[in-house]
Amino acid sequence: MPSYSADRPASLAPFIQHTAIDIGITREDMIRHCEEAVRFGFNAAMVPASWVPLVAERLRGTGVQVASALDFPTVGSMTSAGKAAEARAIAEAGADQLDMGVQVGWLRSGMEQEFRDDIAGVVEAAGIPVKVMLELPKFTAAERERAVELAMDAGAAYLKNASSGAVEIANPDSIAYLVERARPGIAVKASGGIKTVEQAVSLLDAGASLLGTSAGIAIVTGGEAASSY
Repeated sequence: MPSYSADRPASLAPFIQHTAIDIGITREDMIRHCEEAVRFGFNAAMVPASWVPLVAERLRGTGVQVASALDFPTVGSMTSAGKAAEARAIAEAGADQLDMGVQVGWLRSGMEQEFRDDIAGVVEAAGIPVKVMLELPKFTAAERERAVELAMDAGAAYLKNASSGAVEIANPDSIAYLVERARPGIAVKASGGIKTVEQAVSLLDAGASLLGTSAGIAIVTGGEAASSY
């Protein structure tokens, strides 16, 4: 793992998934996003599924990964069959990684098998590392434990605290919670309102392997973003 330090903001770039998922994003926006990801040395460009073919073409050979999201930002709205089909299409379009939403309501209804199978279907169809957005604040303590276990049983490559800052501002406690429970070979991604160098370092210190944020440039240049997805 690369070393990092709050005194060297640029050292955080290899951990950051540079995120752009705003409504109305244009082709020019996507091209600029790719250029930024390469220029600053980010881990990945996180983009909407509809732009994956363009982004994969632009990033080919650069070492920057192509990441996208599924059943997001309205988490839990897709059918399991739809998720699996979309996961396969996104991977075939050139994505290297995929973040997915979970069926929060199913688990809260006691539908554990359905919750697990929903994730497993995406993992199998995608054939690329899947990061599971667990939406931790939406669950009781007992439900949270089951969500983590079921996601790992289903083949998650990464456990993720939340889909965005609207659900949870990424914090060291949530990340440490996931790190403590992650089985060997399963990593943790932090996401939600990551805006400063200090916050990013605290999350990495807690054990996160990746940080998802739209404020990556501000972070690696030592500034602070006004907002972050």
